[in-house]
Order: sequence, then C-alpha cells, then structure tokens
Amino acid sequence: MILKERTKSEELLILQALKPRMELEERDLKNLYTLEKGYEGEVQFDHWFTNYRAECLIINDLFLEVNGTLFQIDSLVITQDRLHLFEVKNLEGDYYLDGDKFKTIAGNETKNPLHQLSRTESLLKQLLKNLGFYIPLEPHLVFINPEFALLQAPLRSPIILPNQLNRFMDRTNRTSSKLTSKHTKLGEALLSLHITKSPYTRVPGYDFEILRKGVICGSCGEYMESFERKRIICSHCDSREPVDSMVLRTVKSFQLLFPDQKVTTSTIYEWAYGTLPKKAIRRVLQKNLLVKGEWISTHYE
Repeated sequence: MILKERTKSEELLILQALKPRMELEERDLKNLYTLEKGYEGEVQFDHWFTNYRAECLIINDLFLEVNGTLFQIDSLVITQDRLHLFEVKNLEGDYYLDGDKFKTIAGNETKNPLHQLSRTESLLKQLLKNLGFYIPLEPHLVFINPEFALLQAPLRSPIILPNQLNRFMDRTNRTSSKLTSKHTKLGEALLSLHITKSPYTRVPGYDFEILRKGVICGSCGEYMESFERKRIICSHCDSREPVDSMVLRTVKSFQLLFPDQKVTTSTIYEWAYGTLPKKAIRRVLQKNLLVKGEWISTHYE
C-alpha cells in the first residue's frame, strides 16, 4: 500500500515551466537536468518495485527534520520486521570506489552516494528513536540505470547494481510480512512530519513582464499557434489538444509561477499571448475554479 505517491518537486516543476519562457543560465540548466534525471530514475524504481509482493507500506519523497538537521528519503518501505530505506541513483557509465572516494572511470571524483545513504540512515534512526519506534532499519543504495557499472564493487555493502535488481526482488518476495496497527501508526507519524516546502529550492529570479508569453505544446514543448474551434494544433509535432485542456494547463503554469497573483480572464489571455479566445478562458475558469468578486474585480481561485 502506498501512503505517499511520488510527485515532481516544486523546484523541478518551476524550472520546467521557465525553460521555454526565459533564457536559463548554465547552472540552472544543469540543475534542471539533474532533477529530471533523478526523477526519471525514481519513476523507474517505482515501476520495478511494483513487483514486490509482501504486505508493506510505501512512503515516497519524504523530507524530514531531526534535531535541526534536514534530510530527504527517496523511498521508505515498512514491512513486518524492518524498514527498508532506499536511496535511488540514475547514474550511467563506469564508476569505481577508491577508498571513500567515488570516481568515474576517467578519474573524476563525484559525491559518494554511500555517504549520503549513511547520513540519511543515521538521521532516520535518530528520528525513530525520538518517536519511540524501535524497528531494524535496512539501507539500500539502488543504481537503477542499466547502463551503470561499478567496477570492483565491494562484496559486502548496501549497493544493489542493475544486474542484481531481479535477484534482490526474488529474495525479498520470499520473506513473509504481516502488518499491524503499530506499522500504520509509524507510517502516519512519519507522514505528519513531512516538510512540504524545501528550503533548498534553487530557481532564478523572474517576473511576469520578462517571461515569454504563449501556449506551450504538452507533447513537444514548443509554442502552439494554429487554432480551431475546439482544439489547438501544434505546427511542430502536429499534436492536437482540446481547448479546455489547454486552458487548464496554461492556468496551472501561471499559478505555479505566480502563486500570489490573481487569476483573471484578462491575465490568462495575456499569458497565452492571445492564442486562446477570452470566451473559452472565461468558460473554463468558471467551470473549474471558484469565482471571486464581481464585474471588473472578478477573479478565480
């Protein structure tokens, strides 16, 4: 049973929304790539984990704090006799361990994911102790990308390599698990402590005036211009989307980037650069959002 689904972080959503509307600096593009790559790997992990058959509770993307220190968990799986802590990496290429150092085959040193896993394990143990839960914790470092290889991998470690995924799943599926109210209380306690807004979010500064206006294709990410009565056609990939769906997507992108600004028909019309007719915008807003105010002060929430 999944207690918390995986979703894209606010930071990733904002960067994806900004990319077609402004010139991102190199550091922001690198950050966007890293976030997209990480999320892609976590989704692949979720797909792989659907093969797990034992009774369990799954919590994804937990952001917690203990004794003033923040830490993040990719996936936590609660079973009868233990907690499985999963750190997921979507690296590709050949790597090796040089003592405590994690390096590419070319000799370039990168952050050692084993250190990150060890830190998360230690902090989670502290938090569990503070909550009064005493249950064994088993950490796993999962390299999900089939194009990853760790040369001279240590014999005893929490590492699960791509060619070990199926065997790990087969082994864990042979372990029985029966949950009780104690496990449910633990899951609920951790969920109640989840921090929804990360203080580490890094996005560039922007405002309404500097961003490029228009309607963006949901398939290829290019700007759409061709308009029919009930749908908009992308001249780049020839995909077609109903006007109502396009209006909602455009409104959501505006609300994501400008959460403190009022949503009005005129504002969304300007945000869409006139591609969407005002009549359609007003109709969709009235149908899907709550109307506030009257006449010229009318806006939607």
